[in-house]
Amino acid sequence: MSAAHDTVDKEGNAVSSPVQALVLVGGKGTRLRPLTLSAPKPMLPTAGTPFLTHLLSRIREAGITDVVLGTSYQAHVFADHYGDGSALGLNLSYITEDVPLGTGGGIRNVYDALTADTILVFNGDVLGGTDIRDVLETHQSSGAEVTLHLVRVGDPRAFGCVPTDANGRVTAFLEKTQDPPTNQINAGTYVFQRSVIGEIPAGRPVSVEREVFPSILAQGRHIQAHVDDAYWRDMGTPEDFVRGSADLVRGIAPSAALAKPCGESLVLDGADVARDAVLIGGTVVGRGARIGSGARLDGAVVFDGASVEAGAVVERSIVGFDAVVGSHALVRDTVIGDRAVVGARCELLRGARVWPGVEIPDNGIRFSTDV
Repeated sequence: MSAAHDTVDKEGNAVSSPVQALVLVGGKGTRLRPLTLSAPKPMLPTAGTPFLTHLLSRIREAGITDVVLGTSYQAHVFADHYGDGSALGLNLSYITEDVPLGTGGGIRNVYDALTADTILVFNGDVLGGTDIRDVLETHQSSGAEVTLHLVRVGDPRAFGCVPTDANGRVTAFLEKTQDPPTNQINAGTYVFQRSVIGEIPAGRPVSVEREVFPSILAQGRHIQAHVDDAYWRDMGTPEDFVRGSADLVRGIAPSAALAKPCGESLVLDGADVARDAVLIGGTVVGRGARIGSGARLDGAVVFDGASVEAGAVVERSIVGFDAVVGSHALVRDTVIGDRAVVGARCELLRGARVWPGVEIPDNGIRFSTDV
């Protein structure tokens, strides 16, 4: 397999990498509100590090060091955290959309910053496990102008599907249907020849899935697929965010940003966990967080500085920065915003969302009749 590492000339001087990576991180993350009111979705803590770090580590592991971040919403947060990328062994640059341009428009917006002939594009919302080098190898060996990473899923009805011919060449892009002809779906990773990106209309919103790719096919041009069964999850909803975080902790989702699988829980530096608290299901306890006596956390994501008090139960839920879950509260399938307070013996179930700074009094919300 050909490597995508930086190369050196005869004098030992570094020259441009044959492959650049572009990561699209401009979305507002509305489905994860209220957590994304204060931070872009790719910067939310996931298994102890910003979600984007897991993807950047995979890119670096594949030997690619030149990375452009296509930003928009709260763009400064990325540069403030990553700087020039040297801490990750990367050369990071940032291009910001003044107005949202969609997936295709976002790719076109960074065209002038792209210098390599081959551009690897990532949707910054996706937690994936495929070997990036294999996707590049498929692209290079096929001679295609564009290559898509497709994953096979058990139930493709919730997604648009992408059929291919016997040689792996893409034949169509189909919208959601109750009777999909294939279980192959778009995994949000693409390889473009730079010249193709230059053809995308500039300065207006463009969908790469609904406009760019179908147009290329209609012209009879070659779009190749790299199809596999690798781990894949769109982290756009609270349910998927919690499951993805747990999968990282338990080693189900691979990440070069984690030294090793952590087992049933990950407790970060400075956290205070009572000896009789129960942490299972890939739970993460953030830095400086406190977990009280007898508390039970199953598949929970507790951000830095948050508190889960004695006897509380938190299942498949996210507890925001410096938020408090009161004693003997029950929190299930819920998102609690930063600095919110859920009073003692409250019950929050089935998709509840508590906005930042809101204080719910003791017994303030209950589904059961006893107090």
